[in-house]
Amino acid sequence: MTDLNNIISTFTKEEQQKFINYLQKKNKRTDTKNIDLFHYLLDNTLNSKAICIKLYGTQKQAAYHALRKRLYQSVIRFTAKQRLQDEGSINMQIIEYILAAKSFLQQKQVKVACNLLQKAEILANKHALFALLNEIYHTQIQYAHTNPDLVLENLLLKFKNNQLKLQQEDALNIIYAKVRAAINSATYKGEVTDFETIIKTIFKEQRITVHHTLSFKSLYQIVKLASDSVFVTKNYLKIEPFLITTYKTILNHNNQEKQIFYHIQILYTISDTLFRNKKFNESLSYLKTMHSYMRLQQNKHYPTFTLKYHLLLALNLNYNNKPLEAIQTLKPTVTKKYRDTETWHDIQLSLIVFYFQQNMFKKANNILSSLFHTDSWYTEKVGKEWVIKKNLIEILLHIELKNTNLVESRLISFKRSYQAYLKNINQTRVITYLNFVSIYYKHPESVTSASYKNKVEQAFNWTENYNDDIFVISFYSWLKGKMTNTNVFTVTLNLIKQAQQKLSLNQ
Repeated sequence: MTDLNNIISTFTKEEQQKFINYLQKKNKRTDTKNIDLFHYLLDNTLNSKAICIKLYGTQKQAAYHALRKRLYQSVIRFTAKQRLQDEGSINMQIIEYILAAKSFLQQKQVKVACNLLQKAEILANKHALFALLNEIYHTQIQYAHTNPDLVLENLLLKFKNNQLKLQQEDALNIIYAKVRAAINSATYKGEVTDFETIIKTIFKEQRITVHHTLSFKSLYQIVKLASDSVFVTKNYLKIEPFLITTYKTILNHNNQEKQIFYHIQILYTISDTLFRNKKFNESLSYLKTMHSYMRLQQNKHYPTFTLKYHLLLALNLNYNNKPLEAIQTLKPTVTKKYRDTETWHDIQLSLIVFYFQQNMFKKANNILSSLFHTDSWYTEKVGKEWVIKKNLIEILLHIELKNTNLVESRLISFKRSYQAYLKNINQTRVITYLNFVSIYYKHPESVTSASYKNKVEQAFNWTENYNDDIFVISFYSWLKGKMTNTNVFTVTLNLIKQAQQKLSLNQ
């Protein structure tokens, strides 16, 4: 029942109108209620019974469910049609060439068939479509005896080389699926996994290396796998040189302009890594290049990446001491619906932090109040790490807003829910941090004492943790700000500056 609602909720304004136009053309009767149902589901304020009464004036559950089923099928057909129009035109053209060529070969129209297969081969090579190339070469070999101009040995060599590429792409696809499954288990189920060992073992087993003959998609998958390998360790410094070197390989790749989607993905991954390594200007440079590729082909990929782009832009701006620009960058995105719900929730969390750092606590709380789902729901949708950060900022926000009746319950609930998990992933310092927060909450006057400061410094050993995640720095800065009576954002920027200096000395 909820699948249809979930799918419809991801439609952009433009897609909503296109779908309504699609239904209008499809409807042969004037009393069809599918458009009305679509509007009610889009509005998302009525339950099924209320919608049924709106449509029929009474409870006609059988008719209502039949209508929902037909609308669901229409949504599927519409989505498939849109996908074909957006991305499948080249594939369809090649398939048409192959089918027509086979028909002509059976009719002994060899010259026409060979011309069509040649066109299909050029197109498939241009877009690195190895599966279709395999079918083209298979057909050419099958009918090679009908064309005296074909050199069979050359054709067989092309066929074998393409098979190797196809096998390598398939192998990478399988590896990618396995690693993503492990990452999903860690992200959404809280399972502890040694990603570095998994990545190293799989790459060694499959003998995967980066070279110019790989397809652009395969190169992207290698980059993504390498990036995912530091998901838990957060050691982005370790992966940065590999990403930059791989990107230089990609720049020399013949298909880079033909596979823009993957090019954008790689640029985003590099920019994100540089941000996490606190190299904000370099990150912004790659982000600018990413944006230029998003604008190509009449903004074809812009809607897909707009949230990721704006989030990363805002994060770079904020921690590069431009907090108000960062806030203005994200504000327009919060009230709209997007397909990329995971990034949208990251935006909400980031904006809460931005407001919090500028002492705009009520604005931060307004966004936090809109996050009304349970922790288990958010864990399933956006991951356990996001939920932990959300709970932490909520505790700090309630302290600042002096909601004393909520702070203690939130502290107890957090420890009960996440203490065991944090211990398993070797992140007990989060609990240690909350213990210090609890002391401040109960005895705020004690945090400026030498004894308290020494305990905090010893517990976190900050001088060695220069490679910490920026969100970790942000949380620690709040506590350090309380100890030194300094603004949290000023402390944050100072700690980041110290980290940048230490990072440059260690590279």
